[in-house]
Amino acid sequence: MNSKTVEIITIGDEILIGQIVDTNSAWMAQELNKAGFEVFQITSVHDEASHITHALDEALRRTDIVLITGGIGPTNDDITKKTLCQYFHTKLVFDPSVLENIKQVFANRLDFVFNDLTYSQAMVPENCTIIQNRVGTAPITWFEQEGKVVVSMPGVPYEMQEAMRNEIIPRLQTKFQTQKILHKTVQVFGYSESALAIKIADWEKELPDFIHLAYLPNYGIVKLRLTGTSDNLLSLEFAINQQIESLKQILGKAIIAFEDLPMEQIVGNLLAAQGKTIAIAESCTGGNIAHRFTSHAGSSEYFKGGVVAYANEVKTDVLQVTPEDLEKFGAVSQQVVEQMAKGALQLLRTDTAIATSGIAGPSGGTPDKPVGTVWIAVCIKEKMISRLFHFGNTREQIIQRTTQAALVMLKEIL
Repeated sequence: MNSKTVEIITIGDEILIGQIVDTNSAWMAQELNKAGFEVFQITSVHDEASHITHALDEALRRTDIVLITGGIGPTNDDITKKTLCQYFHTKLVFDPSVLENIKQVFANRLDFVFNDLTYSQAMVPENCTIIQNRVGTAPITWFEQEGKVVVSMPGVPYEMQEAMRNEIIPRLQTKFQTQKILHKTVQVFGYSESALAIKIADWEKELPDFIHLAYLPNYGIVKLRLTGTSDNLLSLEFAINQQIESLKQILGKAIIAFEDLPMEQIVGNLLAAQGKTIAIAESCTGGNIAHRFTSHAGSSEYFKGGVVAYANEVKTDVLQVTPEDLEKFGAVSQQVVEQMAKGALQLLRTDTAIATSGIAGPSGGTPDKPVGTVWIAVCIKEKMISRLFHFGNTREQIIQRTTQAALVMLKEIL
């Protein structure tokens, strides 16, 4: 069995002028991949018939399935439905079942008023399969031509997602037999992408043809994603796990995780499992670590709070850093960052704490402490680890790499 290929076409001028971000394609690609379909290409086009037609020609030439989102609303700028009629040499006809579905969907909506544009949604291409939209007005249209499938869906994310989950993917799985696709992720810290590639070059050369490797660098962490395809999921998982075991022998402690989750979620899960709480004292990261933790539901179980100690008086008055050490060693020092961590731990009465202090730039550096110099401390009760880093000279990169390194150090101490 071969993996069936898909092209996603998103239609809308608002995407191409940067007014909105195309989140539909990313969501669709993830769901299709889980179901065993390979997304070959994602294309965005203008609300113009010639652009849509050209995109369809190209997509059908190279893929088995084309999924279209957008441009099927009731207004004049929604031309996808008419363009598909021209493309498949058919015409629009009235479908009473679509109108009845719209009435049912909005039966309890007191603010919804039927008008001529609403009724126009019941005009559909004659030679396609109609799939009712259970949460909106625009129906989904399914065309088949020479063994290939073209599906047109609404661009509204929740309408598209409902259709994909409950109608489109199940129908595609019924029509096409697909191979199993499995992804596994290994997260590595302490190597640049190029240095890591050199380190594991011999291992990579020996990978079997059905397992592919991708490098995904992200501010000091490189994710190695192994993707395999096979008819047998159990044997595929065994084969990938064997490769990961070999990788562990090469990289050792540089491997920090075997799951594709952000580091704050990984350490958050560890904190929750161990019944521990954490406090954050941030200087150069300016609250970014706290933001990363609190971006996840359930973080209140382990995250108690943080102090953004940007000014020196906050370090001394709130976190109890001694003025003498601050004067003698400077804010960016091992002595100060360790006192910041202890101060946060005591202030918020937590089990663990992280502290950061550094020079994020673009100014403020000295010959002894250039921009990008960062000290990080992590403590758990009486145990403390602190490390010096040099993270380059780009402010955003320094903040993000400091955040990543602090989270990795926390995982290490847990």
